[in-house]
Amino acid sequence: MKIYIYAILVLLVTATSCRKYVEITQPGIRTPKYKTDYRYLLDNAQIFEGSYSFPILSGDDTEYTDPNQQNSITSISASVYTWSDIYVPETAGDVDWEKLYNIIYNCNAVLDGVLTSEGGSDAMKKQLYAEALVHRANCYLTLINLYAKQYNATTAATDLGVPLLLTPDLFANLKRAPVSTVYSQILDDLKHSVAALPAVPDYNIRPSKAASYALLAKTYLNLRDFNNAGLYADSTLKIQNTLLDLKNYSATPGTIPKRLSDPEIILSKIVNGSFTGIPISANALNILGTNDLRYTLFTRDGSAFFPSFNGRANWRYRLNGESVIQTGLSVPEVMLTKAECLARQGDVAGAITIVNTLRKKRFLATNYADITAADANVALKVVVDEREREFAGRGFRWFDQRRLNYDASFAVTKTRVFKGNTYTLEPSSNRYVYPIGQKYILLNPEIQQNPR
Repeated sequence: MKIYIYAILVLLVTATSCRKYVEITQPGIRTPKYKTDYRYLLDNAQIFEGSYSFPILSGDDTEYTDPNQQNSITSISASVYTWSDIYVPETAGDVDWEKLYNIIYNCNAVLDGVLTSEGGSDAMKKQLYAEALVHRANCYLTLINLYAKQYNATTAATDLGVPLLLTPDLFANLKRAPVSTVYSQILDDLKHSVAALPAVPDYNIRPSKAASYALLAKTYLNLRDFNNAGLYADSTLKIQNTLLDLKNYSATPGTIPKRLSDPEIILSKIVNGSFTGIPISANALNILGTNDLRYTLFTRDGSAFFPSFNGRANWRYRLNGESVIQTGLSVPEVMLTKAECLARQGDVAGAITIVNTLRKKRFLATNYADITAADANVALKVVVDEREREFAGRGFRWFDQRRLNYDASFAVTKTRVFKGNTYTLEPSSNRYVYPIGQKYILLNPEIQQNPR
């Protein structure tokens, strides 16, 4: 069967007849032969640091209310924002689908050849193999939470997942694997990666033990296995637990560390493409509060952007001149995963202690006060709200909305008004699953579309 993936691979693809099925940029003509070839490939941040873009628009922490801004966003962005039937026309590509499968293709090329490459130690080859496993697992965890139903233990064996490609085969069958099968592969990749990885990486674009453990915690959180999610969060935080103290940057915000030197980042991933302004919703701003340094440092009035708009928007990605939105695994995310697991297990004090440990780094001393919770339900709400504060405008909220639909207190109807029309998203709606790009289905009829 045909496969259509945009692959950017630093090697020669010998089967030139594949060109009509796949777009491949070939900047070099030498087939990977040495261990160093694979090291260079895995260090190509333009490939491996990519993640997603659409969740930034579909999550309810983003809100386009200014008519001028509504008119300025692209038709694809507007479709994602309004949870439309189709996101991309058949003549266009889905940047998230293509980016993630591009990374997977390159991971599979590494897995296929690195262990038999020349030069270097066996230990280093195994490390590169393990890094590719982590990158691949991260891609599949993102894909399964964009283009498939949220994991449900009673239906996961039959719910359609995503094409599960495990070899660099340009003619692989693209029939969608069940959700349960994709999750099993993610867990298998991660568990096989740990032994060969260093505890922490030389550079945070490289996977490490901390990253593998953090991704296992995130995976089990989506599986609603809160015991294992908490245990892997513990394993992560034993290795990497440094938080930035935002008080140290309140007077000089431009000096906040860039992503490659940020001690909070466990595995750097960034949003695909660029955004000129991500307006934060009124509800998210209300949860954040104006005394929080994440408000004063990481958001700005719409007049600071071009074109300007009414409202307030994410400024974190422009604070130190990098202009990239960080979506990768981080210490705060792992801490809040652990706090959520404790809250769900009835350990109110333990959950709130973790949240307050984080919050102490997010306020000036004069504005800080501990949060308290009377019971486990309140503690869980505290954790969820803290996630919204910490990750506002970065796409995390969309993934949280999906998984929290299984909790009655969080499963609420979402509405938004765009160009005079009201759009509604019900908790059980099929629109919590992204439509697969029509182009890929036309070229590969074995791919089944998601119902709308």
